[in-house]
Amino acid sequence: MSIPVRVRFAPSPTGPLHIGGVRTALFNYLFAKKNGGTFYLRIEDTDQTRFVPGAEEYIMEALEWLGISPDETIGKNEKFGPYRQSERKHLYKQYADLLIDSGNAYYAFDTAEALDAHRKQHEEQGKTFIYNHHNREKLDTSLVISEEETANRIASGQDYVIRFKTPVNETLHLQDIIRGEVKFETNLLDDKVLFKSDGMPTYHLANIVDDHLMETSHVIRGEEWLPSMPLHVLLYRAFGWEAPEFAHLPLILKPVGNGKLSKRDGDKMGFPVFPLEWKTAEGVSSGYREKGFFPETVINFLALLGWNDGTEKELFSLEELIEAFDLTRVHKSGAKFDPEKNKWFNHQYLVKQKNKTLAKAFAPIIESKNVSRDFTFSEMTKIVALIKDRAHFVSEFWELSDFFFVAPTSYDEKASKNWKEETPALMEELISVLEEISDFTSVNIETIVKDWMTKNEIGMGKVMQPFRLSLVGALKGPHLFDIVEVIGKDETIRRIQKAITLL
Repeated sequence: MSIPVRVRFAPSPTGPLHIGGVRTALFNYLFAKKNGGTFYLRIEDTDQTRFVPGAEEYIMEALEWLGISPDETIGKNEKFGPYRQSERKHLYKQYADLLIDSGNAYYAFDTAEALDAHRKQHEEQGKTFIYNHHNREKLDTSLVISEEETANRIASGQDYVIRFKTPVNETLHLQDIIRGEVKFETNLLDDKVLFKSDGMPTYHLANIVDDHLMETSHVIRGEEWLPSMPLHVLLYRAFGWEAPEFAHLPLILKPVGNGKLSKRDGDKMGFPVFPLEWKTAEGVSSGYREKGFFPETVINFLALLGWNDGTEKELFSLEELIEAFDLTRVHKSGAKFDPEKNKWFNHQYLVKQKNKTLAKAFAPIIESKNVSRDFTFSEMTKIVALIKDRAHFVSEFWELSDFFFVAPTSYDEKASKNWKEETPALMEELISVLEEISDFTSVNIETIVKDWMTKNEIGMGKVMQPFRLSLVGALKGPHLFDIVEVIGKDETIRRIQKAITLL
């Protein structure tokens, strides 16, 4: 690519970052890294009425946790700063004035009441009111009043907006990297407001000016911005600037039914739609981090929402994603969100983790259970190694391993049917065998116990099922002799004796 790649993620700090926004950030990050470019974060906070305290910090923390921090942003490599739009507001008026001077924009003095009246009048006639070439010269604008009167009104403090003067009778043939050619008829577009008399630009003006001044080469954003593309391209043309290339990402769809994924879907089906937890006076919205997902999991499943590398491969590290990423392989149609598949992804990443890392994460859960004896870190690491294949999250470890830490106090009713009349005598014999073993390791215990059963022609089921029931309280858990090794000789014998008494 001839020009350096510079892409941006430009969220508004109006609340927590939706997972759809995270995917937009990720695709921008991957595209920048793939092409040796720069990924920057700009905070678009011109609408102060919707500003939510803490949202900006939340966005930064989420990207940091996911490992896709921007190369440039507030307080970091501020090559094109400020990176907060509210701190750039002194810039926008001059650009709005440039558009007025070149005849590409005009002042409009219509009051909200007057516009409402026009809308109602159109509705009564079965029409839709669009503020554009049809009526802009019949409304209260600088296109029909003199320059002098326009200047006097502005000087007297009358409220106004600056609107873009959309060209007439033009078909725009625009290129989108994902969608190919997209056509727009300028006669169907409205004259969008670019600047308000309170000195604040609208999204459209600020966005274009900032993307130009920050040398953005590609605009990669959600498909909800596709209808804004013609205005943005026309604004670049009106300024005499070269427009960036555009790519509009497909929507992330609900797991069930139609439409865009929302927080309501997550609340209803019990999965997060935010990367991190978000707390308000109304309550707490769960986050992927707090639910026990690994950041690598979230990156992996988000990357595959609307993109693939053309193979059946599903597991990608961030480095592999950068290597494989190509915008032309992003799909046009929406991608269904699959909470169950996301759990599967987390399981894949969980089993890859070092056992010591997982043991550290499991430790606080064990502490909260008030286990009577102290387990060494080595023992906990062994337990984790035995159970992790069955878990999606570290939070499930206790349920999968509680019997290592606490002797059963009751026995599964169905499994207890394996406890026959001859079982107590066999269990007493088994205790005698175990008492004689000095090398109390899984492989050795298994060899000796099985030799005893073979020698005495005792059926496997007659011993193994009651043995497991004694230790676990049910017919579940990892390899029986691994359990025996971890809990030790004394505890194993104690549990068998207790089962003999109770069963």
